Amino acid sequence: MFDHLLNEEELLLRNTVREFADQQLAPNAADYDESGEFPWDNFRGLAELGLFGLTIGEEFGGSGGTARQSAIVVEEIARGCAATSVIFVAHLSLCTRLIDLFGTEGQRQRFVPSLVAGEKVGAFALTEPGAGSDSSAISTTATKSNGGYLLDGTKMFITNANEADVFVIMATMDRSLRTRGINALVVERDTAGMTITKQHGKMGMRASSTAEIVFESSPVPEENRLGPEGQGFKQAMQSLNTSRIEVAAQALGIAQAAYEAAVSYAQQRKAFGQHIADFQGIQWMIVEMATNIEAARHLVYNAATLRDRGLPFVKEASMAKLFASRVAVESADKAVQIHGGTGYFAPTPAERYYRDAKVTEIYEGSSEVQRLIIARNILDTEDRK
Repeated sequence: MFDHLLNEEELLLRNTVREFADQQLAPNAADYDESGEFPWDNFRGLAELGLFGLTIGEEFGGSGGTARQSAIVVEEIARGCAATSVIFVAHLSLCTRLIDLFGTEGQRQRFVPSLVAGEKVGAFALTEPGAGSDSSAISTTATKSNGGYLLDGTKMFITNANEADVFVIMATMDRSLRTRGINALVVERDTAGMTITKQHGKMGMRASSTAEIVFESSPVPEENRLGPEGQGFKQAMQSLNTSRIEVAAQALGIAQAAYEAAVSYAQQRKAFGQHIADFQGIQWMIVEMATNIEAARHLVYNAATLRDRGLPFVKEASMAKLFASRVAVESADKAVQIHGGTGYFAPTPAERYYRDAKVTEIYEGSSEVQRLIIARNILDTEDRK
């Protein structure tokens, strides 16, 4: 396994989160999936373990930490409950960490401690009805007014929005400026003219709420802007490049869970007088799952290690996300196949893994976008030789 590549601190962290996932997350995942309710018990449990402070400075209640540690945590959470891992990544990586990285001392003091403590829920709003993969095409506007901004526009597919207290919103001052006109604004839930509508009908990740946000002349003070004007897109991309490693780790966790379920079932289920694990066809599926998961794990932790060492990691993060998401989908598919008819029905976890896995090929940059990023980095590198 991968244990020999983890240091003592990483192993301790992994074992702590794994115990929480096995005792708290996994036993309740099916019920939360069926009800679609936000898993507040899971959220509070993550806060009690101090996991919302990972990579955040101690002066704001955090514990510091590395990209590798973040990947370890996300993988284990996703192995127990994929929907909870989505909540975790959106709250910490895309909201809290973005404010911590780009906020002023006052902004950080105002927003970060309560997010780290889990007293407030964070969300990040970039995607719009007409701007998904092309993030630079956002049309939500931030018009200057009375020393601040008025927000107008619509965001959709926003994780945690239904429960969030603090939002990082991407909005443009001038669409003609494309990426150079985008600001990152911290918006609080009680902002006037802000309407949140929960979206229903998701295939998977059902316990992770997704919502549409509509702004109608919503006032945001200038002191809530993160960094200089026009830097929001750069800030978002920098954050997404790092969180992409965590989404790859999330896909890895789903794949691992599917693999473990498939192995367990194959060793118990009998057909034609023997355990189905004795059939070569089943063995080959399990071998392929195990091999691909191990390869994905190396890609994920390689990208995280590069990030921690301050080395270029964008290409490697995209490779990890592209491959790990595919492995998650393929592993979940094989887990259902090994379970046979049983795997097609709840409460067998295999069918939930199947539904949860697919979105990892879509959000945080679709697989097609990852291929574009990888190709651009490879060709740019070759051009400089």
